[in-house]
Amino acid sequence: MSSERFPDCPHLPVPREHMDWRDLDGHGERRGAEFYATVLEYGHYLWRRGQSARAMLCLDRAMGADLRGDEDALKKWPMPYAAMAWFLAHTPEGVFMGNPRVHFQHYAGRMNEPRREQRRWRAWACWAIAREVLPHLPGDLKHVVEEPSRELIREKLREHGHAGEAELWAAAMGNAVRRSLAKLS
Repeated sequence: MSSERFPDCPHLPVPREHMDWRDLDGHGERRGAEFYATVLEYGHYLWRRGQSARAMLCLDRAMGADLRGDEDALKKWPMPYAAMAWFLAHTPEGVFMGNPRVHFQHYAGRMNEPRREQRRWRAWACWAIAREVLPHLPGDLKHVVEEPSRELIREKLREHGHAGEAELWAAAMGNAVRRSLAKLS
């Protein structure tokens, strides 16, 4: 854990002063809109305290929430592709975040129910963001899985995601590409 305080992520709700696992546990088995909003807030809470890896795992959990697509929480805080890209791009050197590319590769390749296909393609979407933002990270060559193209990811998000989700992801990818190009110049 880093002792420094990380900057606020512009793509997530401002968290309460204190949060812990009990804030998520209080939702029980319910994984709807209230859970989604809480897990985004908790992810931001962890991020601000220098816990990059745990914050990213919260975004994973948010993407697995059981939402129809018309909830107020989702309208206010869209599926967190931009936040994931932001976390990946803004994690300071030396702060533990694991290998997000491998994480998403494994997650997508081993996804279970509920809503397997929706959650699987969201994981592949985050894998593509990780590859773009952190191109130096290797994949897991021992985990034999066919890596999808961006076009296939977009198609599957249109098929299994919420209305406009594929475009939301494409915008996050576009911003990640622009950041990568800016680093090269």
